[in-house]
Amino acid sequence: MDKTVIFAVAGSGKTYRLVEQLDEVRRVLLVTYTDENRENLRIRIIQKFGYFPENVKLYTYFTFLHSFCYRPFLLDEKRTKGMTFQRPPAKGPIYGIDNDNRYMTPARSLYHNRLAKYVEQTGVVKDVIARIEKYFDAFFVDEVQDFGGHDFNLLMLLSQSNVECMFVGDFYQHTYDTSRDGNVNMNLHVDYEMYKARFKAVKMELDLTSLMRSRRCSKSVCDFISMQIGIQIESHSDVLTDVRLVEDQAEVQALYEAPDIVKLFLKEHYKYGCYSQNWGAAKGLDHYMDVCVVLHPDALAAWKAGALTELNPETRNKLYVACSRARGNLTFVPAALLKKYKRTAAG
Repeated sequence: MDKTVIFAVAGSGKTYRLVEQLDEVRRVLLVTYTDENRENLRIRIIQKFGYFPENVKLYTYFTFLHSFCYRPFLLDEKRTKGMTFQRPPAKGPIYGIDNDNRYMTPARSLYHNRLAKYVEQTGVVKDVIARIEKYFDAFFVDEVQDFGGHDFNLLMLLSQSNVECMFVGDFYQHTYDTSRDGNVNMNLHVDYEMYKARFKAVKMELDLTSLMRSRRCSKSVCDFISMQIGIQIESHSDVLTDVRLVEDQAEVQALYEAPDIVKLFLKEHYKYGCYSQNWGAAKGLDHYMDVCVVLHPDALAAWKAGALTELNPETRNKLYVACSRARGNLTFVPAALLKKYKRTAAG
């Protein structure tokens, strides 16, 4: 069976590639991380077929983990009460990996960041693999770069299923982990070469070329990302658009008030009362035309010094996500010039 992981760049057609592999016969299990991306995939699938075919099952990761991997094999025995996104307490009893109490609250809700390890520890991975092989012909994973902690280890085990496997993602769009648990895979996304080696170790083929040109971003935006942020990306077109920093208050106000230009903030976009989103949360969104990226003081200083490559990796990746949303012009503005629009807690 084919086992492939495709390393892509922003706007290169990751979702399109996955949806194009679907037909009305082959049974496909399709897993993605966020609710937003699941909805995006659902819409694209309906656009292709005119309806959602029964032979395709689309899950967010934690729904897949709990309902497909855990419940059929362990629920009756363990008698748990759903899953919680709260973290295990930092203080308190320390339980060994073979102790059920390690994986659930006193009220028997499963810790999301340890559930994959629980599935592995209880010896049911072989049963999950058998279930995949029974009900599906292919196992696809979107946004694979967001898998971390125990979830990445489980994914590598499930890739050994005797079905076609295709995982798609962009290493530099890693902005969130599915979960973290202590030091488990803490350095997974630190080094690109080591990350690729983890897939090679489970005998997956690496496709490093087919999705390396953006169909979304102009040559100007791709050149900016490559040269200033230090993440290599090419454009499918030679179209040139504006990429500039605006510091004139009147022009910034016009951008702020423009209903068709999204304002992307590092965090807390909802406090500004405009058409907006956070840098990282914009991942997977493909409908913006012109984009205005709001630079907090450290990012602004780095922009002016030509040192955006020196931002911490998580911030740099989120900035890459933000910039690569632009189909048209890409404008940067200092956060200080939008401060007067920010809502206070009282307001």
